[in-house]
Amino acid sequence: MQRFVNIIWVALTLCLGGSVLAQKPAKTRNQESYTKALDIVGASMSLLDRYFVDSVDLERISRRGIDAMLSSLDPYTEYYSKEDNEQLKLITTGEYGGIGSIISQRPDSTVIINDPMEGMPAAQAGLKAGDRILEVDGQNFRKATSDVVSKALKGKPGSKISLLIQRLGESKPRKVEFTRRKIMVNPVPYYGVTPAGYGYIKLTNFPNTAATEVRRAMTELQKTQKINGLVLDLRDNGGGLMEEAVKIVSFFVPEGTEVLRTKARAELKQEAVYRTRSKPIYPDLPLVVLIDGQSASSAEIVAGALQDVDRAVVVGQQSFGKGLIQTTMQLPHQGVLKLTTAKYYIPSGRCIQRINYKEARAGREAELPDSLTKIFHTAAGREVHDAGGILPDVKAEVDSLPTMLYYLTYNESAFDWITTYAQRHKTIAPPASFTVSDADYNDFGRMLIEKKFDYDRQSAKRLVTLKEIAKLEGYLERVAPLIDSLEQALKPDLKHDLESLRPHIMRFLNTSIINRYYYRRGVIERELLSDQIVAEADRLLADQARYQAILRPKKKDEKKKELADA
Repeated sequence: MQRFVNIIWVALTLCLGGSVLAQKPAKTRNQESYTKALDIVGASMSLLDRYFVDSVDLERISRRGIDAMLSSLDPYTEYYSKEDNEQLKLITTGEYGGIGSIISQRPDSTVIINDPMEGMPAAQAGLKAGDRILEVDGQNFRKATSDVVSKALKGKPGSKISLLIQRLGESKPRKVEFTRRKIMVNPVPYYGVTPAGYGYIKLTNFPNTAATEVRRAMTELQKTQKINGLVLDLRDNGGGLMEEAVKIVSFFVPEGTEVLRTKARAELKQEAVYRTRSKPIYPDLPLVVLIDGQSASSAEIVAGALQDVDRAVVVGQQSFGKGLIQTTMQLPHQGVLKLTTAKYYIPSGRCIQRINYKEARAGREAELPDSLTKIFHTAAGREVHDAGGILPDVKAEVDSLPTMLYYLTYNESAFDWITTYAQRHKTIAPPASFTVSDADYNDFGRMLIEKKFDYDRQSAKRLVTLKEIAKLEGYLERVAPLIDSLEQALKPDLKHDLESLRPHIMRFLNTSIINRYYYRRGVIERELLSDQIVAEADRLLADQARYQAILRPKKKDEKKKELADA
């Protein structure tokens, strides 16, 4: 019981300095409410422990209570128990002890090797995507969840592990023995050149190795050729450590440049300014930063800071809009609380936080309309806005993918067909030139038809909504024949879609198969060839007049003078 009270107590008595007083609580903003909450929670737990009709798992319900309490604040404030620390370590350092493979669960409850990582113990031991995990160190995991299997696979680096696996197409299980290692997930899975020959670096997140890996990638690129421009790809980058973002910005801007400042809640009067602390390595290299709706946090710091000081052209779609800073603080029993402690402001003075969680908790509109956002200015006087993420300087949209591809991605039969393909072909052509043959495509299509591959269309789902609205408004009888006709026309037609969506399905097959041989770097290399956003970056870097005009547009009086001179 005392352990539970301690957990609840420390969750409510944190201070920004990072210390937690384990015995005598410091004064809080709401001392009366704080004391009342502790009294009620403590008394409730005591009564449950003594009188509830069944046995009570106090640790379990206390964890659920903490999670519920924190979830009412924002999505970023989280509690990590001692058992969760491995996950927190992975987020902050990009490393863990294990075998180096993504696993997934099949509908029949078996867990499979889904995506072994290049150069990691699982791949080096010969494990392949599709291998079913039957046992780990002699323990039966034939009907276990992926979470349970994941914990069994992880362990101290250097420790031995024995797996019993069942490979597709083989009658007898295989025993595979190897050694766990410290798994370092490289935040730069690929670097190379774009189709137009400019440098390209894909950065997926910001662990404590992000800046080092970006610099290493640039160094390697410059060893092989002269780099006249760089594309830094931050799409689908959810962020990470703020300090790494500052270091990466420092590669491109003068020493002492302000990257961001953080501000805690008003009454604390705590503010910190983060500036670059080294001379730039690439002060004049033309730079394009790619973002999308999943670019968040540290990715937005890099993109936003470089935009605000007019050092890079930002291309893509509006970013996520996370302008909050989290701090981790130690709790008793080796727990950790990650909580939101401040907002950050990039060089123009704007905070790009999109959702106001305080308003959301009160049931009010949580997002500010674009028309109400405030205008700020970059160093060169360009207009930028707050409260909605980073708006790109050059907006570039990607074509939406057919719904069918989503179903294919998670379809067991499609996965097994790709597994069988990889078993039949020891090698394939390089990523840039590989393509599935017509015969193989037709075989894949026949398999889907035989397996009665089932999928929905978004248009059919929208039609259901339309039908409900028509009924609500009293028009269903009048439009029923039209809706029935549309329903028939919009029913999935697999044979038709295999032909009409062939380019999309071919792309899915090509990248899925390339991943089995060349891992993620091969997939990125292949995708660069048809990436519309990268193509826009190439055009921009090739047209330096346009590039400079975006960063330093002519002012109104300069335009008037030009017109007068003409």
